[in-house]
Order: sequence, then structure tokens, then C-alpha cells
Amino acid sequence: MGREFSRSGQSTVEAALLIPATLTIVALLVQPACVLYTRSVMSATAHELARVVSTGRGSADEVREYALRRLAAVPEVPLFHEGGPGAWEVFAEGPDGAGRVSVSVAGRVRPLPILGAIVSALGTAEGGAVVVRVEASCDLRASWIGGSYDEWVGIWG
Repeated sequence: MGREFSRSGQSTVEAALLIPATLTIVALLVQPACVLYTRSVMSATAHELARVVSTGRGSADEVREYALRRLAAVPEVPLFHEGGPGAWEVFAEGPDGAGRVSVSVAGRVRPLPILGAIVSALGTAEGGAVVVRVEASCDLRASWIGGSYDEWVGIWG
């Protein structure tokens, strides 16, 4: 009268331990990837926006619309971006006399509950969401180039 162990009972216990561990590992990999994707789109947008602002040809509304078209590549999912298209903060300044342009793009990400502390290290926490901010500041005109944009355009008629 020996003991008999059921193989199906043993695999159920293994699955009960393996499934949560696997999901935790997947969450640890997915959340940072989502935030880094958002930051990369924001960075590309900030640098493109700096080039647009350097020409000084668009109004503030046109510059913001240009940025929002680029930021539309970020899915409207709290894991990537929270608050819809109107929630993006876009700030552009310049160009000054030396051709310096400063651009800042900010958005909010709501991390998964298990990873809130880790993801908050990538940005500033605000009301349960993490503020992700990217800034670009560039000299878009070489120091040896003289004249203004209008003077250069005037040369070509």
C-alpha cells in the first residue's frame, strides 16, 4: 500500500508557480521598453522641431501641430502615454541672434503597478504617473555663416 502521486497534481503546482513568475519577468521587460520607445519618439520630435523653429517661419500653433503629428506615433495607451494628444507639453524658443533654439517635449506615462518605483527613476513622478521630458538645445547655424535667414533667401531671389 504505497503512496501514489498524481503527475497532474504536480504539474498544477508547477504551473501555479511558473505562470506568475513568467508574467512578472515579461512585465519587467515590457515596461522599460515602452518608456524607452516613448522617449525615442519624443527625442526625434524635439530635434525635428528644433530644425523647424530655426527657420522662424511658423506660428506657435503651427509648430505645436507639427510636433503633435510626430508624437502621434506614440500609442494612446497609459503604458506609453496618458492623457490623449492634448496632454503633450511642447515648448519651443528661438532662434535668437546666434541661431540657438531650445525645445522641450513632455508627456506622462502610467507604469504598471509592480514597476512604478523602477520606472519613476526614469522621470518625475506626478499623481501616480511619471513625467517623461526630453529637451533639445542646438546651435543650428554654424558660427562662420553670416547674415540672417532672410538675407540668404534674398540672395536666391
